[in-house]
Amino acid sequence: MSQTLQPTTPPASTGPAQDSNRVKLGWSNRLLARPDVGALVAAVVILIFFLIVAPAFRSADSFATVLYQASTYGIVAVGVGMLMIGGEFDLSAGVAVFSAGLLNSMFCYNLGINLWIGAALALVFALGIGFLNGYLVMRTGIPSFLITLGTFFVLQGANLGITKLVTGSVSSQDISQMDGYKSLGSIFAGSWKIGGVTIWGTVIWWLGFVAISAYILTRTRIGNWIYAVGGNAASARAVGVPVTKVKIGLFMTVSFLGWFDGMHYLYRFNTLQANNGVGDEFIFIIAAVVGGTLLTGGFGNAIGVAIGAFIFGMTSLCIVYAGWDPNWFKAFLGVMLLLAVGVNLYIKNLSTKRKVG
Repeated sequence: MSQTLQPTTPPASTGPAQDSNRVKLGWSNRLLARPDVGALVAAVVILIFFLIVAPAFRSADSFATVLYQASTYGIVAVGVGMLMIGGEFDLSAGVAVFSAGLLNSMFCYNLGINLWIGAALALVFALGIGFLNGYLVMRTGIPSFLITLGTFFVLQGANLGITKLVTGSVSSQDISQMDGYKSLGSIFAGSWKIGGVTIWGTVIWWLGFVAISAYILTRTRIGNWIYAVGGNAASARAVGVPVTKVKIGLFMTVSFLGWFDGMHYLYRFNTLQANNGVGDEFIFIIAAVVGGTLLTGGFGNAIGVAIGAFIFGMTSLCIVYAGWDPNWFKAFLGVMLLLAVGVNLYIKNLSTKRKVG
């Protein structure tokens, strides 16, 4: 009897799984791929430099003053950074800060009502400006740069025109004796002495807003949506992300933080100048960019924006502490911005690096 030999099937391979197309970066490259690392390195270098060349900076009081300076810009920069991650800009943020404060001050002073009512009205006004900016951007398709530039001019003109019409000058009235001033001042402009050093409440509020922003961006669905709409809005919409709501919400976040900053300035100094705030919008953007946020959207984090604001606060004051001509400060900002853009692009390339084939 003959037997038919059947061909045998080779056993299934038990070798290692197919390599992933993703490049496995070393720890140093993974560290550099974080948006905030470049800003952190820059902050340390600048800090050491000014400690050497500016003896006046070597005191706790001076460092606390730097933190205060950073916080006044850093609060709004938190919202601006989130908006830029979402792929948009707000050039009206600087003047909107003082629009909110002027509204609170003049409305209450001339009607003789409690400042709390004016603060609430100013909040509604600020949120309305943010909603309008976001709605127009999404409804018309006009770039946010142009929409908010128009808002900037409207608010700047209104700040000056209405203030001069109501008060006869370019500054608001002194509200320090009005009802609600002390309670609002303790919230928005409070300070404490710790070891003989004055710590302003805005520093604590700033750190709190940074922590909330970091949590939203890294731990929530909304954070994923923000990165998605900033990276590619069309693709995000295709997978169900509510792009319009996300972007309008980001504009309103900037407005809320601008209102908060406006309340601080009002209750810290009792009166406001109507021409203040012009140019601050660029400082907020610079803080975000220096902190690792890309101008193209979809990349950045809250910690980096906070470090960027700290670098700005430190540099703006330490140039004075060092006894240099403060006119050089703007030149330094320009150089820092150009360097930050180059570093951010390099870090972005590291974070998206892939192996072909």
